[in-house]
Formats: sequence, C-alpha cells, structure tokens
Amino acid sequence: MKRVVVTGLGMINSLGLDKESAFAAIVEGKCGIKKIDLFDVEGFSSQIAGEITNFEASMVMDAKEAKKADRFIQLGLKAAAEAIEDASLPEDFDRERFGVASASGIGGLPNIEKNSVVCHTRGPRRISPFFIPSSLVNMLGGFVSIYEDLKGPNLSSVTACAAGTHAIGEAAKSIMVGTADKMLVIGAESAICGAGMGGFAAMKALSTRNDSPETASRPFDTDRDGFVMGEGAGALVLESYDDAVARGARIYGELVGFGESGDANHITTPTMDGPLRAMKGAYKMAGEPKVDYVNAHGTSTPVNDKNETAALKELFGGKENCPPVSSIKGQIGHCLGAAGAIEAVVSLMAMRDGVLPPTINYTTPDENCDLDYIPNKARKAEINTVMSNSFGFGGTNGVVIFKKI
Repeated sequence: MKRVVVTGLGMINSLGLDKESAFAAIVEGKCGIKKIDLFDVEGFSSQIAGEITNFEASMVMDAKEAKKADRFIQLGLKAAAEAIEDASLPEDFDRERFGVASASGIGGLPNIEKNSVVCHTRGPRRISPFFIPSSLVNMLGGFVSIYEDLKGPNLSSVTACAAGTHAIGEAAKSIMVGTADKMLVIGAESAICGAGMGGFAAMKALSTRNDSPETASRPFDTDRDGFVMGEGAGALVLESYDDAVARGARIYGELVGFGESGDANHITTPTMDGPLRAMKGAYKMAGEPKVDYVNAHGTSTPVNDKNETAALKELFGGKENCPPVSSIKGQIGHCLGAAGAIEAVVSLMAMRDGVLPPTINYTTPDENCDLDYIPNKARKAEINTVMSNSFGFGGTNGVVIFKKI
C-alpha cells in the first residue's frame, strides 16, 4: 500500500481567514466567540457562536455564482484554494488522478431554513431553483472540483462531527489502493442560523453563557455547560509519498494511522468504548508510536469530555503515560463536520512549529478530567507524532495520527 503524506493546508475560522493568522490566534489563546450577527437571536436560549464576521462570498466567487452556493460551500472554496496554492503543485499535474474528499455534518441548513419559509409563506413556485444544489452536502466537493479542475474521485462524508476526519481517511484509502495519486480533503460547515441554533438548544447541547461569550466554551473544565457553535473550513492536500518526494514537495507530515468505529449505543449520547476503539485502531495502524500531542474532540460537554479523558487513559495505560491534550473549541467553537479537518490542520501546524495549542477557559479542574490539557497558555515542545480525535452523533468516531518525516 502506498504511503500518504500531507503537502498543502488551508483553513478559515472565526479567528482568521487563512491558516497562518488563524493558527497564530489559536496559539495565542484568543477567542473568536461572540454574540451572533448572522440572524436575530432574540428569544434564543443560546445567542453566541464562533462566527466569521469578515468573510464575503466575493472573495471566492462572483455574485451570480454565489447564489448557487450556500455559505458552507463558499467557506470551503476559500480553504481549498489556500491548500492547493500551499501545495505548490506543478502546472502539468494529472487532474484525472487528483480527487476530492469533502465533508460536512449538516450542509446548507440556512438555505433549507430560508426556502422552507418561502414555501410556506409564498408558495412552492417561489422556491429558488438553486435551493437544492446549494444545500447538498456533496455539492461542496462538486464546487471545489469544478473551481480547481480536479477530475479524480469525488467523495463525500456526512458523518456529523466526525465527517472531516472520516474524509481524511477516505482520501487516504483512495491513494493507498491506487484510484488516485492526490486528494484534496475539504471539511466545511456553516449552520449558524435559527434552525441550527434552535435545534441544538432544544437538545440542551449548547452553552447559555450569553453574558460572557469568550468564556462560554470551556473544554474539560468542571463548569462547562455545553458546546458553542462555530463555522469554518479546513483543507488538506494528500498525495503519495513517492510523488511528493519526486517533485520535491514540502511535507507537513505522513498519515500513519486512522481508526473508525461505531458506538451502537445512542443517537446523541457518546460512549467511552466507541471512541476508544477508534483510537486503538489508529494507534495500532501507526505502529503504537510515542504520541507527543492529542488534539481532542473536547466539546465542552459534560459527557464527551469525561469519556474522551477515560478513553485516552485506557489507550495509553494510565494518566501518567498520557501525552499533553488540548481542545481548540474554546477558541473557535465547535465547527461540526468541519471540525476534524480544521483540527487536523492545526495538529500538523503544531507539529511544524513545535508548539502545543492551549485549552483556554480551563480554570476549575474536574475530577473526571485530570490530564495535562495545556491550560490557557501554549507551550513549546518537540512534536513528532500527533493524534486528532473526532466523534459524532449517531455514535460515529474517527481518529487520525500524523508523524513528522
């Protein structure tokens, strides 16, 4: 099987429109969570999110085209273009051997909400002809493949908050078995709308710390009261090791392990067993290396943070053997299906720069969350191997491990 490496990265979130500015802000412990401006939040129990306030569709497409693409697609195009440019590909690369693996947990929810209202108030004949193609999750990969002229496999993962991580695994499999030489992974999400916020709030999943947005998302802290919605996109160019070396590409890291599992337990409440089995699968595939950093799923919800901590201790043989762990969701919120792609980008940049991103808002330890979470301040460290975890509703789990070359 072919070895798979990462040669290009792109990212956009509430702390930056590009990977370098966003990563620098994450490392500095800045927070992009604030009161929502995208819609009127009066009457909503949760009124805060990691919203991108300085992005315009015109950055990636003209006004006519923008009508055909929901915001999650527009954000995805921004990150994808950055990753492609970052990979410094030769002009004559084989476009029929370069595919796309896209990911989103919900897709075009704002457009679904908007056109549903139109249907019920103005009638079905007033629904936009672009409604369906602008909302489909796989249209993210469709738009990206068209804009970047990529004609290889066009795949899509729709596995809730594990989607971005699963897309990395799907892309790697395509390269490993030879159906593509290169794959662009792109995870994007923008579900900050009435239906999205109201739906998660109805489940009691969101933080209601509206008077203090910057401290609302507090992974592993005993006072956490739910996650905070985020939006954004992450993109990675994956290619075979041999191709990357032959063209003299800069390599961020090699994907040495990925694990996938299902809880088979509950539609929304996670277990410890499912995530642990995904971690074990990735760890075994990677050859059970010394892991220097874990980018946790770390949602700031009572059950996830406790279970993920317990699973990590089980994997590494006790608290004393666990590597440093952090969650960046305190800085940018939970980007749902884009989270895995964004967090893989952050993990690779952390390995590149030798810096451990902090878990901000960690002030009151929880007896069930007792690892080194890199509290509140980044830390310099030698990082040769990183693990990134993602777990989603429906009991779907994904884990990836990268190592420095």
